[in-house]
Amino acid sequence: MSEQTTTPATVTENRAPRVGNSGTSGAPHSSATPLQTKLGTTTIADGVVAKIAGIAASDVAGVYALGGGTARAFSAIRERIPGGTTNHAQGISVEVGEQEAAVDVDLVAEYGVSVVDLAEGVRRNIIASVERMTGLRVIEVNISVNDVHLPQDDPQPEPAPQPRVA
Repeated sequence: MSEQTTTPATVTENRAPRVGNSGTSGAPHSSATPLQTKLGTTTIADGVVAKIAGIAASDVAGVYALGGGTARAFSAIRERIPGGTTNHAQGISVEVGEQEAAVDVDLVAEYGVSVVDLAEGVRRNIIASVERMTGLRVIEVNISVNDVHLPQDDPQPEPAPQPRVA
């Protein structure tokens, strides 16, 4: 019986990763790249690329916040804890290969901003920052706008209580 069946595991194993090793087969490179030279290899952690991309995305006018609602809520709590820090990689997911990187961004846009222009600005800023700072080639930046921030959504400051003693 020569009938073959393909299982989902086989299909998944044969699928090419989004970020590859640019055709390397484990052999030394004949041409040097910024990260792979004759003197050694530099590897960059996913978290480094995610942090760079997060800061670059936040710098674009019209980006209210990065991440989904739950991530932003946990971040707000973490920042209020003494010694807590801002998670610059919030809302950013990356895949880093030997010479390439792919970035996914979840963000909240300010109301009134063109989402198309915002996405293009975020994409351009992330690509420029990651490529300049890491030497990796950014092959794609996927942007998901998951909410729009309205000015009336901001918490209003409570009025100062009136003194009870005259």
